[in-house]
Amino acid sequence: MSFGKTTPILRIFDEAKAKEFYIEFLGFTVDWEHRFAEGMPLYMQISKDGCVLHLSEHHGDCSPGAALRIETDELEAFHQQLNAAGYGFAKPNIEAMPWGSQDMTLADPFGNRLIFTNAIST
Repeated sequence: MSFGKTTPILRIFDEAKAKEFYIEFLGFTVDWEHRFAEGMPLYMQISKDGCVLHLSEHHGDCSPGAALRIETDELEAFHQQLNAAGYGFAKPNIEAMPWGSQDMTLADPFGNRLIFTNAIST
């Protein structure tokens, strides 16, 4: 038995705020966008290197308040990049965790938490 890659779906409520946070601030790229018709909720895929996320305005897809752990081998550099960006709604810090890793937690505008960690799984 084999399982494939996991792609989390995060609930969003405002396309402009989502793009400001995920694209402009965090540096993700929009891979594709989908709407069933004009004026309908947005569903889109974004990515940054090997991290792929789906963002959805559809109320039935998921609930706000999710937490994700995203592994990175360049946590310090990413931390510096984010703080230099001048985003007015977040000033992330790196925390030393009791289990030996370092984590940087950011909340998106919709209550989802992204925990960037240097704890790399093998």
